[in-house]
Amino acid sequence: MSRGTIKKLLVVAFIAGFVAAYFLFDLGRFFSLDYLKASRDGFLSLYDRHPVLVLGSYFLLYVAVTALALPAATVVTLAGGALFGLWVGVVVVSFASTLGAALAFLISRYLLRDWVQRRFGDRLTRVNRGIAEEGAFYLFTLRLVPIFPFFVINTVIGLTPMRLSTYTWVSQLGMFPATVVYVNAGKELGRLDSLSGLLSPSLIAAFTLLGLFPLAARKALGWYRQRRRNG
Repeated sequence: MSRGTIKKLLVVAFIAGFVAAYFLFDLGRFFSLDYLKASRDGFLSLYDRHPVLVLGSYFLLYVAVTALALPAATVVTLAGGALFGLWVGVVVVSFASTLGAALAFLISRYLLRDWVQRRFGDRLTRVNRGIAEEGAFYLFTLRLVPIFPFFVINTVIGLTPMRLSTYTWVSQLGMFPATVVYVNAGKELGRLDSLSGLLSPSLIAAFTLLGLFPLAARKALGWYRQRRRNG
């Protein structure tokens, strides 16, 4: 067994251990809406006494939840609004979610990309070329449409040739509108009875149109230029 394979197995074991501990010790109970509402006053008091410590701990927790694809991102985002308010919450959540997504992207690339490319390389040639040419537009659309799970996007795009720098700034830009919506909902935590309905169908449709517009504009411009050349 090669040294590189051993390193990958250690990374897999490390990640699997964290995820297993989350479910084994039922840590999900600390990431429920009911727990957040019941504990809000205590967290606010702690934040008043130790703002830097609470902000830093929250940031690291959010990064870990996103990078490991734990089913807690929605409640943690709401907690950002409940504890820090809209503006501070949006800034912290935006950068933490982007860093967590970048780490998930790197994990996917480090663990899976070589194997996927070796096994399906011939079939992925066209996909890789499309991602290299227009991947930023596709990623922006995927990020804006809330129906696509973030961990799926992180994993799949990590298998493509997209640069980490492109992935990072496009992800932060694409996730920003939904971040504002969720953090603002967290600011109004007392009015929330469930996690369903945070994004209305009309809001999802608006995000979808916003995400599709740059891709459609690029396609239309390419078609126009091709017509000009042919003409």
